[in-house]
This record gives sequence, structure tokens and C-alpha cells, in this order.
Amino acid sequence: MPSTAPFSSRASLYGETGKTWLSAAIFILLAVLLPVAVLAMLALGGSLQHWLHLVEFVLPQAFVDTVLLLVGVGIGTVFIGTGTAWLVTAYNFPGRRVLVWALLLPLAVPTYIVAFVYLDILHPLGPVQSVIRDMLGYDSPRQFRLPDLRALPGAIFVLTLVLYPYVYLTARAMFATQAANVIEAARTLGCNGRETFYRVALPMARPAIAVGACLVMFEVLNDIGASEFLGVRTLTVSVYTTWITRSDLAGAAQIAVLMLILVVGLVWLEWRGRRRQRYITMHRMRPMQAQSVGGLKGLGLTALCAVPVCLGFIAPAWYLLSETIKHFQTVGGVSAQLLASAGNTVLVAAVATPITIVCGLVIVWTARRVRETTVGNWRSGLRLAGIGYAVPGTVLAIGLLTPLSFLDTGLGIGLNALFGIDSGLLIMGSMTALVVAYTIRFLAIAIGGIDAGLARVPASLEQASRLLGENSTATLWRVHLPLLRPAIVAATLLVFVDAMKELPATLLLRPINFETLSTWLYAEAIRGTYEEGAVAALIIVVIGLLPVILLSRMGWSSER
Repeated sequence: MPSTAPFSSRASLYGETGKTWLSAAIFILLAVLLPVAVLAMLALGGSLQHWLHLVEFVLPQAFVDTVLLLVGVGIGTVFIGTGTAWLVTAYNFPGRRVLVWALLLPLAVPTYIVAFVYLDILHPLGPVQSVIRDMLGYDSPRQFRLPDLRALPGAIFVLTLVLYPYVYLTARAMFATQAANVIEAARTLGCNGRETFYRVALPMARPAIAVGACLVMFEVLNDIGASEFLGVRTLTVSVYTTWITRSDLAGAAQIAVLMLILVVGLVWLEWRGRRRQRYITMHRMRPMQAQSVGGLKGLGLTALCAVPVCLGFIAPAWYLLSETIKHFQTVGGVSAQLLASAGNTVLVAAVATPITIVCGLVIVWTARRVRETTVGNWRSGLRLAGIGYAVPGTVLAIGLLTPLSFLDTGLGIGLNALFGIDSGLLIMGSMTALVVAYTIRFLAIAIGGIDAGLARVPASLEQASRLLGENSTATLWRVHLPLLRPAIVAATLLVFVDAMKELPATLLLRPINFETLSTWLYAEAIRGTYEEGAVAALIIVVIGLLPVILLSRMGWSSER
């Protein structure tokens, strides 16, 4: 029987075209790994006094707060995400069709925006506590006030509301593809709905839940705005304050290295938890059918699934909309600075997105070309190019600072020697540093989306193209790119929106007097002024709805 593997040979890899693709992929890989190497060098170059100071005064509290935040948010997101995914998959109740996609809506709201909103809503003089005091007959916050949100429990509450869709998305995809005969067999053997979930469905979905939880952990480690607003001194916040407040780059690098070790540990735990599990894939299986539930029980399931949507999206979005309307009624418009920040946000994201997509395409196509060659081990190595998503933005910024500054200096010397031009800071003084950081940070999204699309292209098309004399580049251009258009469009949208929402790397690498919507909102929250912060936040939320709509449409189409 002929092999169905993609056509490849030594000639296809070692020819001039193949060498170009491989060289480009290796260059991208080295560019991604360079910040990590520089970070390690900066940390090792720090003096012993730095380490002693960090160990004594900074790391204990920051490490404990980070671990507690990771554990709390991890438990909360797994509980909410897995529970809601099972309910909307296994049961058919009033409002289920809407809740299936509505449960994804909190993904549209960055964590720092939800923290920004709830700090105002739950403020002692805010609407929630004011209404409660009126109902209880109190006149002053001194007589009655809720626990302060600016604490570790508050941060766990806020981050859980925003990040549970990562677990919901992966768990629902697994539940929806489980074979109906397995679930029906459990019910035939006397298992009720709860026992079927715990003894059959949950063990089979464990790998997907682990992947979603791992993504949640990465997002928690990358967060800086929500943690700082809520008074939790995580490792990420410590990196930022050590560099910006104390101007201590070596100390920031040392904390960043500890964060990298924590990230590697999370990846290792996720891999170890899944490596010994084996799952059988059944083709042509009948998907699980939802059981109809009506009456009070059905309404109870509706309310249960609606709570995270209301708290994670509807309440923040409604608040931002009302504050924006109030702002326009009182002020009559937005400042020129806010409009400039919006323009900067779109510009940086629009420049970084196509570069990221092209780099992802180079990595995926090269990995496909080397898969069947004697250097097939390159395939695993090239996949390291996606490590940037696991590296927090603050850590990435620390690692990029030295090589970009060195490159700036070299360009300045060269231009001055050749043309007598004083170029200044071409990279660090412009948005180039942000574009580089965004490309490395979100390259994993491009790689994952394009790779998934490429896997669906029949190998016979590539074989036919190569047999007709087309080289690797022509085959990609004439055969694969038209078929990859939906995957590329989806990846482009996701990268663009994530780039617009990115805060940690933007705070550390932006040029002087260069604001984006996220940094504008961050500055407003730090100053305690919310006049135009709500407008900036609402713009980010509206744009963030685009990938959520895409994901919901894809999920609804697959379900139909």
C-alpha cells in the first residue's frame, strides 16, 4: 500500500529552495530563543548582593503570592470551565443554545480591564456597596463595608472570571467528541448523571482540561495589570517594579529567571500528567446527545451557567458602556491623546500581525518539509519557536532589552561612519521593539493555527504538484495557500486582537510618550482617574469580541 506521508526527499530539503526555507526557519528560531539566553546571562552576571537582597526581601513574598494565585485561579477555572462545559454538552435546557457561545465572552475582556471595573463597582463608595447600605439602613462606609477587593482572594476572583473559558473551550471540545455508546453504556449500568461525569466523561477529558489549565497558568504569570491593581505582589509585578522603580536590570533578570523555571515546571507537570495515558480514537462514532431537562431543574442549570457570563462579561461590559455614555454626555468627546493611543494600538498590531503570520508559516512549512528526511529531528527543534507564548511579557521584555540596545548602538555607529547621520535610537526609540516582542510572544498562535490548517490538506495534492515539477515554494504558493486561507485568516485575527490587548511587554518596551489603549488604561487606573479609562477599555473589549465570535461560529458549525 503506498505511503500517505507528504512527498519529500533529500533533494526537496537540500536544494536551494529547501536551504532557504530551513535557513529562514533557523533564523526565526534563534531570534525566539535569544531573549531567553540573554536573560540567563544577565541573571548570572548579577552580583551576589543582588541575589541575597532578592532572597531576603523580594522572592519569598512574591513567590508565595504567585503560587497561591496560580493554585487558586487554577482550581477556580477548572471547576467553572469543566462544569459548564459538561452541562451545556450533556443536557439540553432553556437558553443552552445561547450559553454555548456566551460562556466564551469573558475571553474578550482582558484581566486588567475586569480588575479596573470591579475596583470601581465594589469600591466602598461604589454602586454595589451603596445599594447594600441603603437596604440595611446604614449611612456611612464606616458602619458597613464589604471586604476589600485589593487582596489575594480578590485577584483570584477576578482572574478566574476572565480565564475560565480556556478550560471551557478545551473541555467542551473533548466532551462533544466523546462517543455516545460509552456514555449510554455507563447509564445502562446504573450510573446517574453525576456518576457518569465523574467515572467516565471526566477521566477521558483530563488531557484537554490539563491543556486548558496550563494556558490559564501562563496567562496568570503574564498578568501584571490586574495583580498590581489588586495589590498582589506577584513575580511579574516584582520584575516590573525592580526594573522601572529601582532601575535594577540584573535584579529584574534574576526574578525573571525564576519565573522561567516556574513556567518550565508547569509544562513538565502537564506533560507528566498525560504521558502514561492512552486513549483510543473511534472513527465514525455517534456523538453524545444532550438529554432534555425542563422545569425548575432546567431553569437551575440555566442560572448556573449564566452566572459566570454575567460576572465575567455582562457586568463589566455594561459598566464600561454606561461610563462611556456618561463621559460623552458630560465631556462631549475624547481627548486627542486617547485618539492617538488608539491609533498607536492599531498601528503596532497591524505591523506585528503579518510579520507574525509569515514567520509562523515559515516554521510550519519548514517543519513539514523536514519531517520525512534524515534531519527530521529538526522538526521538534523548530517547534520551540512557539515557546514565546509560555514566556510572560515582562520576562520577554527583559531578555530583549540588551540585544535590541546593542543592535541600536551598532546601527548608530554604522550610519554615522558611512553617512554621517546621527540616527539616535532607531529600534528602542520607535515601535520596532514592540513589533519584535509581539512577534515572538504570539508566534505560537500563528504556528498552531496554520499547522492545524495544513494538517487538513491532502498529501496527494502536494505529491502531484512536486511530480509536475514545482518546487517547495511554488507548491506552497499555488496549492497550499489557497486552501490555508481560512486558517490564516483565523490566526491573523487572533494575533491582531492579542497584540492590541498586550500590556506587560508594552509597558516595558514602548518608546517615551508612546501610549497604547492598554497602557493608557493602566495609567488611568494607577492615577485613580476613570474619566477616559472606560472609553479605552470599551474599545479594547469591542475589538476583543472578534475572535470570540469567530470561535463561537466555528464551534456552532462543528456542532451542527
